[in-house]
This record gives sequence, C-alpha cells and structure tokens, in this order.
Amino acid sequence: MMDLSFDEIMERLNNTAIPDFDLVLGIATGGIVPAALVAAKIGAPLATVTVQYRDQDNAVMHDRPRLLHDFDLPVGVKTVLLVDDVSVTGETINAVRSLFHEVDARTQTLVCKGAADYVLFPEIDSCVNWPWKKVRTQKKV
Repeated sequence: MMDLSFDEIMERLNNTAIPDFDLVLGIATGGIVPAALVAAKIGAPLATVTVQYRDQDNAVMHDRPRLLHDFDLPVGVKTVLLVDDVSVTGETINAVRSLFHEVDARTQTLVCKGAADYVLFPEIDSCVNWPWKKVRTQKKV
C-alpha cells in the first residue's frame, strides 16, 4: 500500500487546472477532504452527499450504491464538480450523478486516483493510504 502526504496531494491539486464550478459536492466519506480542498482552491461552496456501497475494508456491502439521505441542488446551481477519493468502477460517482439527470446542471468529476474528468494521480494503480484515513494512536506513557 502506498502512502501519500497532504503536501503531495496539495502540490498535485495546485498544479491541476480546475475550472470554476457553482458547487463542489464531496462523496462521503472518502471524498469529503479532497472536496474541501478543491472547494477552497476554486472558491466554490461545498456540500456533501453520503453514499453507502463499500465498507471500511473496501468490501462491497450492497448490489449498488445507496444514497443515505436526500440531496436537493441549491437554487441557481448550474455546474457541479463531484469529488471522491477513488473511482475504480464508477458505480458511486454514477449513482450520485444520476441525482442530476432531471435538472439543468452540468456535472464533472474529480478523484485522487481512478477514472474521472480530473484525476490528481493518474499514474497510481495501487492501493493508497490516504492521510485522512490514517488512524493515529498515542503511546501510553
């Protein structure tokens, strides 16, 4: 498993040309931190949507991704950037993208690794130990 630091991720993000969007939508849980970083970079509002498909060990839990709460697109939003940490099959991103099929909003996608419109680390094909998923333990004195 490969480790990436916040510094490496920020460097890659800062060197990636991302156009303006009306809304950055992070897919919880893995997409929340990258979405916050992207929203700050482009100066866009941030929202999150929670989808359940895989467990903490990356094992598939359901036959398809399940939206755990309703999401209504804010009034006036015409462009949305969907952000997740990883997209291998596209199942989760496509499930979220389907929320917008009846509204007049253009969606694009960004992931740290995998397949999307914007990919921060396209050269990585191994598993990654993302800094926001590392569990910190303290030594007992």
